[in-house]
Amino acid sequence: MFKPMRRIRQQLSKEECQKILQNQTVGTLALAAEGEYPYAVPLNYVYYNERIYFHCAVSGHKLDIIAKQNKVSFCIIDKDTIVPEKYTTYFRSVIVFGRIEKVENDEEKMAALKELAYKYVSQNNDEAHLKEINGAWNRTCVLALTVDHLTGKEAIELVAQK
Repeated sequence: MFKPMRRIRQQLSKEECQKILQNQTVGTLALAAEGEYPYAVPLNYVYYNERIYFHCAVSGHKLDIIAKQNKVSFCIIDKDTIVPEKYTTYFRSVIVFGRIEKVENDEEKMAALKELAYKYVSQNNDEAHLKEINGAWNRTCVLALTVDHLTGKEAIELVAQK
């Protein structure tokens, strides 16, 4: 199903890919249902327990597509330095392929929302986090992306610097 990377020397290890997933703040979720236009949307996320979690409204275009087709990809750009004098870009990115689903379990939903709050707001304000989460609970959907395949690649110039 997943083709091996053609330029294998530029492939990032699983650990490097996971570190990028942990450290970055925005990625692009790509979805497509048969016969429809592909839909790619930038989202904040958290990588937690080897799954990627997102939050969204309880209805909308993403959820409509997911109901028809739950296979997705998610792309994170870690480095994008244009080097005009060399006519190139020093890049590093990760692509995740997997299946996405609504989190129906309240404990998992709460854990994911707390992890999102820890990542984007602060690690030390549980009371405020719980107030915000509980206040938005009924209008918040949490999505979980289970990783089927993870791959990362960097510019050959970055490989040479290692």
